[in-house]
Amino acid sequence: MKPELMYLTWSVLLAIVHMLITVVALFGHSGLMVTVGNRANLPELPGWGGRAVRANDNMAQNLVLFAAVVLAVVVTGTTNPTTLLGAQLFFWGRIAYAVCYIGGLPWLRTGSWLVSIAGVLLIVWQLS
Repeated sequence: MKPELMYLTWSVLLAIVHMLITVVALFGHSGLMVTVGNRANLPELPGWGGRAVRANDNMAQNLVLFAAVVLAVVVTGTTNPTTLLGAQLFFWGRIAYAVCYIGGLPWLRTGSWLVSIAGVLLIVWQLS
């Protein structure tokens, strides 16, 4: 397996962890019945729970971009050390982003997001 695909797989697992954290936050705030219910009219979660929801949404949006470019370089056979570096930057940047966002560290959150986007752009650069 190409290492870029390994980082894509790990990023999908990270997205699942994001989802589980939001479920824990919802359960802690609203209880079991709301958590297992139909999810209509969910309350807005305060504090770290709300940040976890927003981090989860951001991960989903960015994972689509990352997956598209990783699959493109693998299919076209243009993987190289730069695409691997891009995949590494995305993955580790997203871990830092989650920790910083849920932990309430705005400047570090923005910096880690920029690292992950730089990773995506490095991969895009290899496609052009």
